[in-house]
Amino acid sequence: MNEKSTVASEDSRPATDVVVIGGCGRVGLPLGIALASRGMLSVTLYDIDAAAVETVNRGELPFFERGAAEPLRAAVRDGLLRATTDGSSVATTDHLIVVVGTPVDEHLNPDLGAVPRALERCAEHLRDGQLIMLRSTVHPGVTALTERLLERLGKNVDVAFCPERIAEGAAMKELFELPQLVAARSEAAGDRAEKFFRTLTDKIVRVEPEEAELAKLFANTWRYIKFATVNQFWMMANDFGLDFERIRRAITYEYPRAADMPGAGFAAGPCLLKDTLQLAAFTGNNFVLGHAAMLVNEGLPLYLVSRLEQRFRLPETRVGVLGMGFKAGSDDVRESLSFKLRRILMAKARETLCTDPYVSDPRFVELGEVLDRADVLVVATPHPEYRSLATEKPVVDLWGITGRGVRA
Repeated sequence: MNEKSTVASEDSRPATDVVVIGGCGRVGLPLGIALASRGMLSVTLYDIDAAAVETVNRGELPFFERGAAEPLRAAVRDGLLRATTDGSSVATTDHLIVVVGTPVDEHLNPDLGAVPRALERCAEHLRDGQLIMLRSTVHPGVTALTERLLERLGKNVDVAFCPERIAEGAAMKELFELPQLVAARSEAAGDRAEKFFRTLTDKIVRVEPEEAELAKLFANTWRYIKFATVNQFWMMANDFGLDFERIRRAITYEYPRAADMPGAGFAAGPCLLKDTLQLAAFTGNNFVLGHAAMLVNEGLPLYLVSRLEQRFRLPETRVGVLGMGFKAGSDDVRESLSFKLRRILMAKARETLCTDPYVSDPRFVELGEVLDRADVLVVATPHPEYRSLATEKPVVDLWGITGRGVRA
């Protein structure tokens, strides 16, 4: 942002290598752990969630992330990583990473003020010469908005946008393997950000800020549209009494042009729908493909229930919903379509029994009870625990993981 920005002088070296704002969440915490494991001698995670901060400082994960538990314990034990709710911690470093994205409000419009508000909360502690790296997915223009905010605040700092690209549950592998996008208005700021992220990977791709913002949105929206396409295919096959997964395997077998065709299933979670809606807002809601994908993916739970109504007398039927997380092997329920399915079934079925091996919720019951009491089962999340179900009851499995009963 500012060509004159420089790092602190040798005799005023900062006390902390990096401070991650929003650092105890599912993006910030794995990043902090990875940085500590790669030689950062002092990583501070600043977060307003006091419970998460306390959990991290005990060396425990506040959520499940594969392969992160042991390196977190080691980093906390060795004094390389700590968490805090103290906003003044942002003054202790030359490198700030902001892990605050752009949420979508109740009207499905992006909230462009989320990142500026996070910086305003700690603005009094920002120092000249710092490098501020935005990390989460943002609406196009938020990097420029952040630059203007910092200029109004009189802060002589550099700004870069370096979006995270990891899949939840694979962070401790992908942080070191995936190429890192680095975008900044000035070459000097880009050079600083590139040098910082070479701590994790030598694969760096330099682009402009607006290009990087769109690159992240395009990537997530592309996945969302692909999932909508196969979900529409699944409904077509299902309506004709055919097994879509058998068809998909036939298409993709040693046929490279179809190798990227995913399986059917609920397309959910905190990113895909949100980022598709952000892209729609960016185009003035003139994004036909995006809106069509939303109708297909968000309509899939209702389609499933409508098909169940044709096959069973739902007012007399107990339905078991297997899996409430938004993806396999995860305890994350954010924007999970399993809950949408649950709400619809609760209005139509005699009883709805939900279970999940990773998610703790007083409304859920153990898998054994669901298998015992339910009249029909719906695999809503493809957890590996459901691959070999010991039951003779009807199973609706749009994911095709059980190898049985896929037709709804």
